[in-house]
Amino acid sequence: MNNITAAVARGPGQDFSVEQIQLDEPRADEVLVKIAGVGICHSDLAAKEQHLPFPLPAVLGHEGAGIVEKVGSEVSGLQPGDHVVLSFVSCGHCKTCENDMPSYCQQGFVPQNFAGVRADGSKTHHCGDEAISGNFFGQSSFGTYALTSASNTIKVRDDAPIEMLGPLGCGIQTGAGSIIKAMACESGSSLVVAGGGGVGLSAVMGGVVQGCSTIIVIEPQESRRQLALELGATHVIDPLNTENLSEAIREIVPQGADYGFDTSARQDVIDGIVMSLAPAGTIGLVGIPGPDAPNVSFNVIHMLSMGIKVMGITEGNASPAKFIPEMVDLFMEGRFPFDKLCKTYSLDEINQAVADSHTGKCVKAVLVP
Repeated sequence: MNNITAAVARGPGQDFSVEQIQLDEPRADEVLVKIAGVGICHSDLAAKEQHLPFPLPAVLGHEGAGIVEKVGSEVSGLQPGDHVVLSFVSCGHCKTCENDMPSYCQQGFVPQNFAGVRADGSKTHHCGDEAISGNFFGQSSFGTYALTSASNTIKVRDDAPIEMLGPLGCGIQTGAGSIIKAMACESGSSLVVAGGGGVGLSAVMGGVVQGCSTIIVIEPQESRRQLALELGATHVIDPLNTENLSEAIREIVPQGADYGFDTSARQDVIDGIVMSLAPAGTIGLVGIPGPDAPNVSFNVIHMLSMGIKVMGITEGNASPAKFIPEMVDLFMEGRFPFDKLCKTYSLDEINQAVADSHTGKCVKAVLVP
């Protein structure tokens, strides 16, 4: 057993509890990673509040990065000392995995990443005699150490700031990957992004990488609108002071936007984007609707007559093993400044980091154990 410090989610409505607990030794197919930094993502908080089903008490965290401490006897391609970014789990050998679409693994995203246990039903974390759920996205990285597998442990160059790289494993991968990989926006195209959080602003940076000529961000918080402009957005819209969202967009792109990207899951926002798209335009959806409005609808006649394409996207349709090192390279070249989204906190400050995320004081909180 490894003695670690971890933030434990013990129940909805409760703060995270920072505790001294035990983590199993790595099995033959597992990797022990010393966590250098881990991002806080909406999915972590949704699991804590049980909006996403995950057995509590649990150690959450799924945007970890760190240094390999130990590798199991069956693990290849990794060794102690390697700098790694952690992402989600997939089987690696089904049709979609082999086609570089592991987020749609035929073994199922949910059973592999949300079960809280290993495949044999055992738990990795313990507090004395109490078993604590782990294996969240195959890592549970809200702690000083995490157990992972070779499939979701991505080796990266060791001259990049490892403590900042964790968010590349999920939120930033989702935003940037949606633009660069899933929709593959062409140079000179126009893009509308709804939401100026970590995923939306990562989409903005992806649009810059792709050479989009017009990038419009819809965001109610002024500070995030300003940050969007700093990151390369050409225009911003405050939806709280806009009577007709589609008309506001078409004032900027009269011919309509080529691409829309929604992180809000709000019906009114999605409607505004769809009605502003050019013929044969595409809207990508990554926002998760809340329990009060779990579905969105579309005007089918408009979609048919305009040839609008709707694309549901998970994890940017990216292969983490390929895309995460690409993003690290872009960052080191100065072309992908995702660090401007990040604010660091100690592990003991996790509840303050959550509060600051809710109020908008930070876009992407990163815990540094």
